[in-house]
Amino acid sequence: MESYSHLPQLSNGQLDLSKVQDAQLMKTKPNRGKGYTAGNSCITEVLLDNKPTKPLLEPGAFCSCVVNKVSPVNLQLEKFKSEQLREAEISLHLTDKQENELSSLLYDHKGEFSSDKEPLEEIIGHEVDIILNIERPYPPLLRRPAYPESPKSREALETHIKEILDLGVIRKVGHNEEVEITTPVIVAWHMRKSRMVGDFGALNTYTVPDRYPIPKIQISLTQISQAVYITTMDSLKGFHKNVVTPRARKYLRIIVHCGVYEYLRMPFGIKNAPSHFQRMMNEIFPEELSEGWLIIYIDDIIVCSKTWEEHMYRLSRALTKT
Repeated sequence: MESYSHLPQLSNGQLDLSKVQDAQLMKTKPNRGKGYTAGNSCITEVLLDNKPTKPLLEPGAFCSCVVNKVSPVNLQLEKFKSEQLREAEISLHLTDKQENELSSLLYDHKGEFSSDKEPLEEIIGHEVDIILNIERPYPPLLRRPAYPESPKSREALETHIKEILDLGVIRKVGHNEEVEITTPVIVAWHMRKSRMVGDFGALNTYTVPDRYPIPKIQISLTQISQAVYITTMDSLKGFHKNVVTPRARKYLRIIVHCGVYEYLRMPFGIKNAPSHFQRMMNEIFPEELSEGWLIIYIDDIIVCSKTWEEHMYRLSRALTKT
């Protein structure tokens, strides 16, 4: 694909030449993709996704051409790289070949990635249950009022409520329904961004604990230290993909200035959420965890390898399971 001649290619306005590096020299050009010529050769058509295109140079313009063969360009892959991989942090230490292989692998598994705009998925077989160590009538500590909020936080709170209501994470409790337990929420601010968190401290006091172990950070760091290539992934809205059992929903009611809402999906802040999610993830990746190259810390996934070929294979395996 490469030629090191770098000879100038001259146009007199009568020849059709392929697209060049400097797009400003182009009179007409394809929106995406690349095709080059080398030396004194001339190309009348460039194949982009197997479709012929005729890009031209301005009359009298010339350029250095660096490729002596035209190959098809996958426009879908280029779009995926420019749009969906834009926020991915890809190491600058990778070679061009490695970066292209990584992009192609991620493109092949693009169906495993989700965005905030897509409907919230539901994980089957891992419903969330809550068992209290007390009987009715419940103590007044579990029936708490809404916290006062500033106008700014109140506006942010309404936005968060609408967002998770539209996603089906919560539902509004009707005025005729019996409400015995309510939890206030807090609007936390960081870098001008807000986050809504339920203050489930009182409920957690009376919740029977789930003793499933969470990995120790030091052990995970030891595994990572032996790797040459590392990829980290995060489960998008992972907690909210776990459905709460119907009998436990009455315990997960939050109260705000605009009403009472009930969680249908697992919220952040409840006592056993980390243990529940860790168990679920470990059951999804048993072989990978036993082989020692996959690290899971609640909703964070880390793939570790010593060689690039090994890393591509392992990353593909991990993405197939998600």
